[in-house]
Amino acid sequence: MHVHDLLQLASLDLSLLWGEGPLLTREVGGVTATDLEDPARFLQPGELVLSGLVWWTPGDGRAKADRFVSALAAAGAAALLAGEETHGTVPEVLVESCREHGVALLAVPAHTTFRAITEAVYLRQWGDLSRRPTDHYALPENVRTELAGLLAEDAAPDALLDRAFAHLGGPACYVLTATGREIARTPAASALPATRAARDLTGASGTSLRIDGDAGPYDGWFLHLPGAADAPPRVLHEIAEVIAQHRHHGAPRQLARRRAAEELLALADAGAADGAALETALHACGLPATGPYRVVVAALDGDEPGQALSALAEALRHSPGEPFAAGRLPGGEAAAIVRAGTDADLRTPLAEVWPALHGCRPQTPLHAGISGPVATAEGLDSALDQARYALAAARSAAPEAAGVTSVDDLTTLGALLAGVPAEVRRAFSSRVLGPLAHGRSTSHRMQLETLEVFLAQHGSWARTAETLHLHVNTVHYRIQRIETLTGRDLSRLDHKLDLHAALLCR
Repeated sequence: MHVHDLLQLASLDLSLLWGEGPLLTREVGGVTATDLEDPARFLQPGELVLSGLVWWTPGDGRAKADRFVSALAAAGAAALLAGEETHGTVPEVLVESCREHGVALLAVPAHTTFRAITEAVYLRQWGDLSRRPTDHYALPENVRTELAGLLAEDAAPDALLDRAFAHLGGPACYVLTATGREIARTPAASALPATRAARDLTGASGTSLRIDGDAGPYDGWFLHLPGAADAPPRVLHEIAEVIAQHRHHGAPRQLARRRAAEELLALADAGAADGAALETALHACGLPATGPYRVVVAALDGDEPGQALSALAEALRHSPGEPFAAGRLPGGEAAAIVRAGTDADLRTPLAEVWPALHGCRPQTPLHAGISGPVATAEGLDSALDQARYALAAARSAAPEAAGVTSVDDLTTLGALLAGVPAEVRRAFSSRVLGPLAHGRSTSHRMQLETLEVFLAQHGSWARTAETLHLHVNTVHYRIQRIETLTGRDLSRLDHKLDLHAALLCR
C-alpha cells in the first residue's frame, strides 16, 4: 500500500494538505498513533504517523511544529495524518513545517477515526493478498489466509501464535512485554516467570523482535524465541506484523476502558459524587460495587503522565487477580483504582515489578504511591489523597531512582515527613531551628551537633557528654544556649519532638 492509496479510500475522506509525487508513492509499512512532542524513539521507517495534535496549542510557535515534524522526517515516516478534531483544522505552521522537512501531510476529518485508518491499512496489507507476488511473503499462502481469518474473528494471541508456527513444527515462542509479562505462548512453550522472561529479552541467547505499534518503552510487546534458529527472519517479521495488527484491533477497547476509568477518577478527585454516580462509574470500569479499594498514583521525573500511566498499567497487569481501572486524573496525573482483596498487600507485587519497569528507562526516575484500603467507593477521595502523599514520600526518599511507597509504610516520623513538600519542610526546619538551621558559625555547628546527639541519646546528659568527649557541664551550657536560640525547652517532650522533626526536615 502507498500513501496515495489512502486518498482513494472514500470512506476515510482524507485531504492532501501537502505532498509531492515521490512522497505520495512511498510504501506504507505500518501505523503509529502518537501525541508526544518528540516521538522519534517510537517510530519505525515507513510508518504512517497519526496525531490528534494534542501536543500543539494555538499559542505555540513554529519551533514546536518543527521539532515534531523533524522527528518524523529523521525516522523515515511515510506520512503524517493530522486530526482536525482538536483544533478544528490543521494549523498552517504544521503545513509549512511539513513542506520544509519533506513530509507528506494529510488531514483527517473529525468524523474519521484513527481506528478506521489503521484497519484500512492492515486490511489492505493482509486481505488483498493477490495484489502482491507470492514470493513477497515467507509464510505459506494458506497460513496467511487462515491468520487473516483469525484476525477478522478477533482471535486470542495464543491462537494466532499457535497457527503461525504450526507449519514450522510448533517451536516454543512467546509474546512478552518489556517487563516480562506473558501475553501469549505456543503450546510447546513452558510458562516463564516474569523476571526470567525480562532477562531473556535483553540476553544474548534466543531471538527477540519488537512488535511494531504505538507502544512506548513500558508497554512494548516482543516476539521471543528461546532458540536462535527456530524460524527464518522473514517469517518472524510477518508473524510480528500479525500480532501488531491484533493489538491495533484491541486499541479502541483499551481507549474506551481508559475513558471510563478517567470518569471514575474524576469523581474520586472531585470528592462530592453520590453513591449512585460512583456505582455507575465502577460498573462501567468492570469493577465491583463493593470494596475494599486502593488508589495508586504514579509519576515520572520530567512530567510525562502518558508514559507514567503506561508504566502503572503495565505494573498492575502483572497481578491479573486484582481488577483495576487506570487513567489520568483531571490534573493529568497517572492513577488507578484497584479492587484488592481484604488482606491484599498491593505494595509487594508492585515493588517486585518496579525494577523491571525502571530498567526500561533507567535514566528516568519512576515512583508510585499507594493508599490504604477503603471499604466503599465514597472513600475513594480520601484514598486518592493518601496515594498522593505516599507518592511524595516515595519521590523524597529516592528522588534520582525509582520506588514504591504505601501509606502502610509510613510508620515513623521520618517516613511521614518525607511526604511533606520540600519547600514546607525547609520552611519548618528554618523556623524551628532558628540560627542553627544553617550553621553559619563554628559555634552554631557545634550546638547543632550537640542537639542531634542529645536527642539521639534520649536526653541523657552523661551519654551525650561521653559520645562528644565533653564534660557534662559543657553539654549543659550548650543545651541552655540551644534553648535560648530556638525558644524551646528540652525538658518538655513536645519541644523535643519539634526539634527532632526540624532536624529530619533539613
